[in-house]
Amino acid sequence: MKIAVGSDHAGFEYKTKLLALLAYLGHEGVDYGAYSDEATDYPAWIRPVAQAVACGEADRGIVLGGSGNGEAIVANRIAGVRCTLCWNAESARYARQHNDSNVLSMGQRLVSWVTACEVVDVWLSTEFEGGRHQRRISQIDD
Repeated sequence: MKIAVGSDHAGFEYKTKLLALLAYLGHEGVDYGAYSDEATDYPAWIRPVAQAVACGEADRGIVLGGSGNGEAIVANRIAGVRCTLCWNAESARYARQHNDSNVLSMGQRLVSWVTACEVVDVWLSTEFEGGRHQRRISQIDD
């Protein structure tokens, strides 16, 4: 899969590591910035990730910040994006199974690196269940 990845300064360390992890897992990670840990405004880096997913330029996206909350809010402002804030493997599994999440948000200050790796692995490998969940996704999109 082609995965767009973006962060602000507070998620920069994990973004850099996740790009390497994605390559190791056989995915193409595309870096949308930020490009350092200098303070920056997250919408500038997160919106392009969400737009890339929404227009089909990327299969999925991962956005990172200090908490992941603001990043999820920005991503979800783009039509067609279903960004879920995940903090453990179980939340990532439900995000994919029930919500067909196409953008993952995490907070570097709140999730350990080991947990972040587990979240990404589960989120990338879990399929959407469809069925009653598809009906709900359709209602969101309407």
